[in-house]
This record gives sequence, C-alpha cells and structure tokens, in this order.
Amino acid sequence: MSWANTSSLTPRYFILNGIPGLEASHIWISMPFCFMYLTAVTGNCGLIYLIIHEETLHRPMYYFLAMLSATDISGCNTIVPSMLCIFWFSLKEIDFNACLAQMFFIHMLTGMESGVLMLMALDRYVAICYPLRYSTILTNTMITKVGLVTLIRSVLLMVPFAFLIKRLPYCRGNLIHHTYCDHMAVAKLSCGNIKINAIYGLIAAIFIGGFDMFCISMSYAMIIHAVVKLSSADARQKAFSTCTSHICAIVITYVPAFFNFFTHRFGGSTIPHHVHILIANLYLLLPPTLNPIVYGVKTKQIREGVIKLFVKQKDI
Repeated sequence: MSWANTSSLTPRYFILNGIPGLEASHIWISMPFCFMYLTAVTGNCGLIYLIIHEETLHRPMYYFLAMLSATDISGCNTIVPSMLCIFWFSLKEIDFNACLAQMFFIHMLTGMESGVLMLMALDRYVAICYPLRYSTILTNTMITKVGLVTLIRSVLLMVPFAFLIKRLPYCRGNLIHHTYCDHMAVAKLSCGNIKINAIYGLIAAIFIGGFDMFCISMSYAMIIHAVVKLSSADARQKAFSTCTSHICAIVITYVPAFFNFFTHRFGGSTIPHHVHILIANLYLLLPPTLNPIVYGVKTKQIREGVIKLFVKQKDI
C-alpha cells in the first residue's frame, strides 16, 4: 500500500478514473463538455461585465443575477479544468487535500446557487407584490447582507463534509470512479462506518435544497395570488413575463439536480454507472451554460444592453 500512510490509512492521493466503461471515448466526451465550459465562462463573464457597465441594469434583480453568474463561473472552474486533464492527458492523480478542497467548493457552490435562486424568487415577490416599496426594501445594503448570509450558510453547512471524509480510514484503494471528488464517491472507498456521512449529506441537501424550494414555492404562490387579482390582462402578462427567466433558471438547476439525487439513491443497478457519472457532470454544467442564454433571450433589458454595448464599441 505505497499510496497510503499505514498508520492512519489516509491516502496521499486519489486517482480519478473519469467515466468508467467509456475510457476509449474520453476524447469525444470531452468535446461537448469543453464547449459547455467555454460557453458558460464567456456567457457569465459577459453578463457580469454588462451588469457592471450598463446603468439601466443597476437594479436588485440584476445584482442577484450577477451573484448567480459569479457562482456559476466558480463552479465551472472547480470541476472542468481537472476533468479535461483526465480526458485529454490522463492526469488522474489528485492530492488528498486538493480532493477535499474540490469536494468542499463543489458542494458549497451548489448550495450557493440554490440560495441565490431563492433570493431571486424573493426579489420577484417584492417587485410584484410591493412595487412601490421595492427600492426601499431591496437596498444595496440589504442585497449585500442577504448575499453574505447565503454564502456563510453554504460554507458552514459544507465544512463538515471535509472533516467527515478526513476522519475515515481508507483501505479499499484510492481509485475514484468519477471525474471529480464527490463526497459519497470518496466516502465509499473507506472501510469505516460512512452512515453518518450519508445522513449528514441528506440533511444538508434537505436543509438547503428543501428550504430553498419551499421559499421559492411560497414566493410564487403569493406572486400568482397577487397577479390574478389584477384587473388588466396586459398587467397580468407583464407581471408574469418578469418571472419567466427566473422560472427557466429554476427548472434548469433543480430538475437535473433532483434527477441526479434520486438516480443515485433509488436507481440502483438499473442505471449503468457511467450514466450516473454523466448525469452528475451535466447537473453541474447545464445551469452555468444555459442561464446566460436564457436571460439573454428572455430579458429585454439585457438584450438592449448587449446591443447598446456593441453599438458603443463600433462607434469607438
């Protein structure tokens, strides 16, 4: 066991095997992932730049969108570069502590994304139900505070994952059948009791995903209640249209996430392992890739901002 410290059974490094069973196709698989990565980074950086430089976008809705874009960029950079190194150069070794860091940031940023989507739902609730008080409720100070609270919540809930992994003895090898350091994928290499890891993972998922989905559902229930009371059909349509981009972002984020969650726990042997890995990667890459496209297509102010930006550059 040259890879392990025999006194503590803690490996010096893990080996990420990529997508087991599809090793011969890694180069081909890498192409759509690389395209999605470039699209996600370019699109989200473009959104942040536009929101910073376009004064008409200096509103709470777009500040939250900038938070979402920053989270998406960070998430992509946490997993894709190492994934492409596996696919392109067979660089599969990852230091034990680097694996813990990657695992922490993946789960923390996933929790942050969910939290920002919840804040965006609350933003739409205030904008539609209390339009006259919108700017006084969602001040820049308030936006900063709720953003920091969401970040701190994600950090505090995900820090225990690293300690839960570090305490385990590893005697089942150091080969992880995944493209990144997922919490349970690492824990399953241990010969110790991982029940507490599984329980805490479920608690964290419920506390973040469940709580956020509850807040989003309640926000939209109150939005629908307020909108249907409007007398004008045009007013109702306009109110609903301001929510379409956010609803699309929720679907893009939560549907793959829940699909990944349930297939891992209830799919059993009916779903091949390589399908699990592909789903796990797509659930992390799809939202960053599609969110800028959805907001660019669905949001009039962003479209106008992009056109104005290009016109300015052309004039220069």
